Amino acid sequence: MTSASSSYRDAGVDTAAGDLAVELMKSAVSATHGPEVLGGVGGFAGLFDASALLGYRRPLLASSTDGVGTKVAIAQAIDKHDTIGQDLVGMVVDDIVVVGAKPLFMTDYIACGKVHPTRIADIVAGIARACSATGTALVGGETAEHPGLLGPDDYDVAGAATGVVEADRILGAERVREGDVVLALESSGLHSNGYSLVRHILAQAKIGFGDHSAELGGTVGEILLEPTRLYTSPLISLLEDARFDGAVHSLSHVTGGGIAANLARVLPVGSWVEVDRSTWSPAPVFRVLSDIAGTSLESSEGTWNLGIGFFAVVAAEHAAAISRALTEGGIPTWAVGSIGMGERDLGGFEQGAKGVNGGAVRLVGSYNN
Repeated sequence: MTSASSSYRDAGVDTAAGDLAVELMKSAVSATHGPEVLGGVGGFAGLFDASALLGYRRPLLASSTDGVGTKVAIAQAIDKHDTIGQDLVGMVVDDIVVVGAKPLFMTDYIACGKVHPTRIADIVAGIARACSATGTALVGGETAEHPGLLGPDDYDVAGAATGVVEADRILGAERVREGDVVLALESSGLHSNGYSLVRHILAQAKIGFGDHSAELGGTVGEILLEPTRLYTSPLISLLEDARFDGAVHSLSHVTGGGIAANLARVLPVGSWVEVDRSTWSPAPVFRVLSDIAGTSLESSEGTWNLGIGFFAVVAAEHAAAISRALTEGGIPTWAVGSIGMGERDLGGFEQGAKGVNGGAVRLVGSYNN
């Protein structure tokens, strides 16, 4: 008769591997810390000195939480984990700037079937680099090993962030006026939405993530892992630029739900806009995937961003200068339409989304080739 072992390691949880992962990520995480972060890495809770908020007249805290979604399946498939962290920061922190808030700090959560220390360190290093790029302190996190629930090479990532905005500087639909110009800010690719559709298309066509695509100009998986563009720092700089004081009325992060739905969320009831497709040309990744699926680009407008990662609704007299400033700052930006108000036939328009009773948006024309 043999006795069963009752150690945690025998149950599938390796605490030593977890400790090693923390050691490997320490320097990357610490690099995001300014004097506001107290206590360093490894505490039960992250501490952030909020004394700077005493200088606000009425500080409002903004919070956001999100994950990367099934894009992690591609990272796992080709064993490349150093970019997925930027996707997480893009999904979480870039939601905060939508209301005009400046990010303060972020925490992350990684659930995995087995802790592979260097893999976890790669993921967190990507999170830390993106936090540094957005001026966000990475003050804490958790790596949880779930044997039996997740496979040995499976993991998922999520995070939450907090920012601050002066109450009278908050952006939103209530600031939008008739004649405002809608500016589109270019995406870097698919970002982190619509990957369930991407994976379905490729599986149906029997195309592997390791396959080379002449049309895409590289390995399929590596092209699909192009990290999410980070918009926070350029947009915060824009909002703090005295030349454009009060000129930005609302912002929209184009994520799940696609183009029209996300723009409609930041427009007031009774407003409408027609987004002109002819003002941009979707990147090859969107065209190739649509061709493989045998569908049109238009059919995926409610799933993929098709080249627009953010919208800015701005005062008409500042639109050209704002577009130029963002473009010169590294984010190609262009006008796609202007805000209308009052009575009109809204047939074919999408109105509001995700519980928000907002404006009406529809895409018109044909994409630029």
